[in-house]
Amino acid sequence: MQITDLQQEQALQPLLRQAFRPLFLCGALFSLLAMLLWGLVLAGMIQLRPYADVLFWHQHEMLFGFVAAIIVGFLLTAVQNWTGLRATHGSPLLILMLLWLTGRVLMLFGGLLPWWLVAGADVLFLPVAAILFGRLVIKAGQQRNLFFVPLLLLLAVCNILMHAGVQLQQPLYSQHGMQSSIWLITLVMAIVSGRVLPMFTANGTQTPRMVALPWLDNLALGSLWLIFMLHFLLLASWLPSELMALLYASSALLFTWRLLRIKIWLTFQVPLLWSLHIACYFIPLGLAMFAAKAAGLDVSQSTAIHALTAGAMGVMIISMMARVSLGHTGRILQPKPVMAMAFVLIIASSLLRVFSQWLPGSPWFWYQLAIAGWVLAFLCYVVVYWPVLTTPRTDGRPG
Repeated sequence: MQITDLQQEQALQPLLRQAFRPLFLCGALFSLLAMLLWGLVLAGMIQLRPYADVLFWHQHEMLFGFVAAIIVGFLLTAVQNWTGLRATHGSPLLILMLLWLTGRVLMLFGGLLPWWLVAGADVLFLPVAAILFGRLVIKAGQQRNLFFVPLLLLLAVCNILMHAGVQLQQPLYSQHGMQSSIWLITLVMAIVSGRVLPMFTANGTQTPRMVALPWLDNLALGSLWLIFMLHFLLLASWLPSELMALLYASSALLFTWRLLRIKIWLTFQVPLLWSLHIACYFIPLGLAMFAAKAAGLDVSQSTAIHALTAGAMGVMIISMMARVSLGHTGRILQPKPVMAMAFVLIIASSLLRVFSQWLPGSPWFWYQLAIAGWVLAFLCYVVVYWPVLTTPRTDGRPG
């Protein structure tokens, strides 16, 4: 950076210097508040009258409010490293954040507003993020990373489907949009973790980097692409359940093999690593549960979905946020000890939610316990990382 750039950087509020700063902080804060409200609704302690209904609000906001914010924060930060070009900051980042926040407010309090106003404000966030990301990748001529643009736009289409279900009073449309978005986000997690996990593990454990097997990576990711496309194009329900069970199970085995090669047992002394490894293992767990359901075993759709959402997404997000927030603010990759507890809490929360149907007693008790673990985990992140995300880099560099 030129010194003039550095002077301009120092004039910016630290929170607006990189996309991960406001999106990680606000996304984590929103996650714990939204989950707390959901827990209070389930306990019968409050009543919410959001846009559509409260179940739709919970499903939609955890995906397109929380998870989408973290994905965009990660991509709009990583693109600067990938391209060497200054990523979204300052006023454009503030506008993007206000757009995201407007969507969250209208989704919660817009029950009496015109549907097109709520849906329009909510849907805009992802296409705008895709434009901000894509312009840098195109300018740098990086075709390899350009595929994230159609992924963001496909995610926006899934969001539109959810809103279309509300407007047309067709819940199946909303369910189609929700499930398609879950498979698409799972695919994004598989792609990103496949890129970074071997490198993170080698660097963090001072061991040789795992040698990639391109055929294994291609088969694993190809199986997940196929699963997404079958769901997105509404073909999965037309295929024999035995064939879908075989596809889910094969994909689960491929991803398990892929993960075992990275050797989780080397990471047990490094919380930033073992938490990320465990997050990745929730992907084959979710695939295995979908396989079991398709095979006619006693596994509910909700259980299989939560293995991918509460499990893979929840654990991976808090682990990646903890790492990225340190690395991109010039700090050493050594989180405060309380974050290890946060990782344990979010993993325990996810396991409780996923396996609640087989635990003794009422599932509602385990749901509430899982919600409490989730809220406490993200509260730990917000408290620990608030000063990290709202103050300048420790090394004085821009960002």
